[in-house]
Amino acid sequence: MTTSAKPAQYEAKSEESEADTDIESLPISEIWKKRFRWLRKAGGPSMKNIKDMPISERIRGSTFNILAFLFGPFYYIAKGMWRKGVALFVVCVVVVVLLDIVLTLSGFAKVGKALGYGVSAVFAVRANIDYYKKMVLGENGWW
Repeated sequence: MTTSAKPAQYEAKSEESEADTDIESLPISEIWKKRFRWLRKAGGPSMKNIKDMPISERIRGSTFNILAFLFGPFYYIAKGMWRKGVALFVVCVVVVVLLDIVLTLSGFAKVGKALGYGVSAVFAVRANIDYYKKMVLGENGWW
């Protein structure tokens, strides 16, 4: 009796091919498709497989988005992720204000003034992952 069971290795490649096909059919630029393939290989939004990737591949697929760093919530609005942009902005502002108060009272006022760059860094690091969640996974909620 013959069975049509596929080897596990074939199934994994088949799932990868289907996932890449989904990314290939998205109405986005080739640069975004490349970023999304890298994110999928890294394990999706949680990036659970990133430690298994070679260092050169980790660096090549950097998740830092310079436009999101420069424009923050406006970049999110332009990409159609206004809910996440507003939520991230509100949370970051609350955290920065609280930290600024604590640092000012502690005598570290100059450090508190630099916290705005941290907000920009949050947007820069989260932008590619959030756009992946929106375009590939269909998640475009508040958080």
